[in-house]
Amino acid sequence: MREVQARAGTGQVIVIGAGIAGLAAAHRLLERGARVTVLEASDRVGGKLLPGEIAGARVDLGAESMLARRPEAVALAREVGLTDRLQPPATATASIWTRGALRPMPKGHVMGVPGTAAALSGLLSDEGLARIERDAELPRTEVGDDVAVGEYVAERLGREVVDRLVEPLLGGVYAGDAYRISMRSAVPQLFQAARGHTSLTEGVREIQAKAAAAQQTGPVFMGLQGGVGALPLAVADSVRARGGEILTRTPVTELRRTPADGGWRVVSGVHVWHADAVVVAVPAPAAAGLLRTESPGAAAELGAVEYASMALVTLAYRRAEAALPDGSGFLVPPVDGRTIKASTFASRKWGWIAEENPGLLVLRTSVGRYGETEILQRDDTELVDVSRHDLKAATGLDATPVATRVTRWDDGLPQYPVGHHARVARVREQIAGLPGLAVCGAPYDGVGIPACIASAYAAVDRIQGDLRGVQELTAHPVQSLHGGAGE
Repeated sequence: MREVQARAGTGQVIVIGAGIAGLAAAHRLLERGARVTVLEASDRVGGKLLPGEIAGARVDLGAESMLARRPEAVALAREVGLTDRLQPPATATASIWTRGALRPMPKGHVMGVPGTAAALSGLLSDEGLARIERDAELPRTEVGDDVAVGEYVAERLGREVVDRLVEPLLGGVYAGDAYRISMRSAVPQLFQAARGHTSLTEGVREIQAKAAAAQQTGPVFMGLQGGVGALPLAVADSVRARGGEILTRTPVTELRRTPADGGWRVVSGVHVWHADAVVVAVPAPAAAGLLRTESPGAAAELGAVEYASMALVTLAYRRAEAALPDGSGFLVPPVDGRTIKASTFASRKWGWIAEENPGLLVLRTSVGRYGETEILQRDDTELVDVSRHDLKAATGLDATPVATRVTRWDDGLPQYPVGHHARVARVREQIAGLPGLAVCGAPYDGVGIPACIASAYAAVDRIQGDLRGVQELTAHPVQSLHGGAGE
């Protein structure tokens, strides 16, 4: 072993993982005067935020937008010099491809759950709308400590609401199954409404009234010129400029306490670091491996976290040859039996793509949900073919793309089943007795960019002795909303 960094007194922190959570943690630590080294197993920073190009056009090959109604992501972008590149979607008008037609995305719902039956008129059948009306007459449905979103909403409003709207919206966030996903963790607003109201639609109307009274203005979502994949790159640049070190191709193989001084020993291959504190900002399976020695209980909990895999198919067309319906794209309910689960008309949704590439039309589709393995075993050519087939059926688009690109995200999205909040609480309880250790990222308090950043900030607070951030996230998880169409 080679001791590459001797202990340098108080304030030396190792961050394991250079996704947006790890980078945000490093950035916050440096602001507070710590000395920081970030260790990343892969050859790049950014995790699920990945900039790329197709036919010369800059695009996102991972997540493409960030929730702007939470402050963390937009504020971090401003802090690292991206203020001038912040841009809202050019259009937020999306559709649902269901029952053989593209139907306008309804207004007046909370993650697909309406305040009135009329809000889903045109999307559901007459029978489905009538079933919603029965909600006001039904006895109370107890939710206990947690309940699956789909199970609860179907009992109150009928399965059609879940299958035609809740499922594709939640699927766009988690690539999961609405009948398994935790309402408490994934849609905390609805969980609180269910606890406080007999009628679900009444609870939704109260949520909507509170939102109206708060008079929130500005866009719900925000992007970046050039793609949100620019965010982790800018944060990494800022970390380096502040004196932080980021090492890629440096997988951590061992994490151990050093009881003599209360610090930590971090091993990667033949290299050893000693630190006062460690932030573990990697996916749950990797975190489980790192914590197995010092916290076998936390490791067991994290090892049980399941993930969904998916793929994004990006296609570029000559604009003159490709006509699309209006809007930013569409979602696809699984119940309709299609292969793709969504399509984003990227050149429509993001004005900067159209401005930079006036002769191109760029769009993307996504395939793969929790439990779907067959589709992702197909090769790239097949995924492009099935995407083009579904796009033609939905929109009439029959042109030949000038370029295609398939990006696979194997085990890309952690699942939040019923009881997820309790699992996260047990993980934190298990590591509470390990001073100078904190965990953060998508497996814990929300999968969206603001949620990951909030989780990172809470982890920094924890290793500095302030538990308020973790307590706030435990009480109020960051809801990860769907960006309208696509991912």
